[in-house]
Amino acid sequence: MVPRPIPSSPATVSLPAPLLLLPPISGKPSASFSLSSSGIARRGARCSAANKPSPPPSAAPGNEVSGGSSSSMAKIRSEVLSPFRSVRMFFYLAFMASAGLGSLIALTQLLPALGNPARAAGVAETLKGLGIDVAAVAVFAFLYSRDRKASDAQVARLTREENLSRLKLRVGDGGRVVPLSELRGSARLVIVAGPAEFVAESFRRSRPFLRDLMERGVLVLPFPTDGNAPALEFGEEGDGEAEAEDEEVAGKSRRLWQLTPVYTSEWAKWLAEQKKMANVRPDSPVYLSLRMDGRVRGSGVGYPPWQAFVAQLPQVKGMWSGLFDGMDGRV
Repeated sequence: MVPRPIPSSPATVSLPAPLLLLPPISGKPSASFSLSSSGIARRGARCSAANKPSPPPSAAPGNEVSGGSSSSMAKIRSEVLSPFRSVRMFFYLAFMASAGLGSLIALTQLLPALGNPARAAGVAETLKGLGIDVAAVAVFAFLYSRDRKASDAQVARLTREENLSRLKLRVGDGGRVVPLSELRGSARLVIVAGPAEFVAESFRRSRPFLRDLMERGVLVLPFPTDGNAPALEFGEEGDGEAEAEDEEVAGKSRRLWQLTPVYTSEWAKWLAEQKKMANVRPDSPVYLSLRMDGRVRGSGVGYPPWQAFVAQLPQVKGMWSGLFDGMDGRV
């Protein structure tokens, strides 16, 4: 057998080009607006969030999110918000141990004195010390229990907020999908959840305060719980100055109400848990407002108090911007 000559250069193999463009997710929300030829939104605009079956964000490879990570992050935030609580609890335990040891020593002295009349003179002093030690144990146990309950309640609340921050939303019409945590430090989110009629009425009630709400960094996330799309009227037909004014109002309305929930089943699950904990009926329309740092400011049943938002929230621009981000009202 004659050996074949080895080629001087390796053979080239043509590989197919990688697929860089992926099809859109089938369950992404859609927000449709009726636009004229000039691009101005007109009456009858509708905003909707799709709820088609699709894998949740946590199911995507490389994006696994466990409940333990939320709890760990909540504990870290709890330590930051209450840095001296752990120190207090440590000293409470130390004082309880010291008083308990004193009580044990007093008992070892009291029991022999009760059976020996010669040592009866010191019984009163021993009982006094035992009473002080027992009272100290009771006081410090109460203080420790109070701080422990406050810590557990705070961690539970922060865990719910961390779970909320991982929910997905879409910014604008056809914009990118981001987690809610991306809005921290840049916007105060107001979640309006209820039937489509409730969401539409909340939108109409916000129109007199559009400019003031935008100056305070407020963004609204409409979440119709009945599956219907609320009719959001961003503008009307008009001529001249009226049309220009309508265009300005429509633009502000679109910017204020530009968010759309993604994976609405996850939003509904989180909202149902909050209603259950607050003893609120599952079908009750509610609102939820967040601080600039992502913490829950307040919530309630019914329409959002837009006027109270304007009265209590500081503006995001000016000399006070950023200073009171964590103390921006209670509504």
